[in-house]
Amino acid sequence: AAAGLSYVGAYVINTYKSYDNFLHDKYAPLPAAIIICVAVVMFVIGLIGCCATFRESRIGLGLFLSIILVIFIAEVSAFVLGFVYREKVKTDVQSTMHSVFEKYDGKNPESTVVDYLQEQLHCCGVKNYSDWTATQWFNSTGNNSVPLSCCRQETKNCTGRLDQPQEL
Repeated sequence: AAAGLSYVGAYVINTYKSYDNFLHDKYAPLPAAIIICVAVVMFVIGLIGCCATFRESRIGLGLFLSIILVIFIAEVSAFVLGFVYREKVKTDVQSTMHSVFEKYDGKNPESTVVDYLQEQLHCCGVKNYSDWTATQWFNSTGNNSVPLSCCRQETKNCTGRLDQPQEL
């Protein structure tokens, strides 16, 4: 389990590098670091449990049980906090994404990240393609279309025009 968590933590940190323009917060990779720390602690706790079992030590098994109970309480607390603050996180991410979409010009690094995100997640805009109508890029192009990264991958000759929403 510790090896699995270590892999997940490393994968999240690696993936964060692709989306760091959306997550300007310097604490955004913190959950991944916490996952890696938890993996190390899990390994140590597992080692204590194995050694206590092999030696048949009542003190060691008692210590192991108390550690497992503390971890369980921490997991329940984390779940409750995640549930309580989910709307705040959602609002913060959406406002950050709106500001990044506002900077879209098709050429800068933020634009590349927006295109990559839309292609990988098969989406268009923050909520839907109509989000693009409020951006500076949409108003400056004047062609009533969204970026080509909004097009469905299976659609050929997609122009990104809003009068053809089935292609987006």
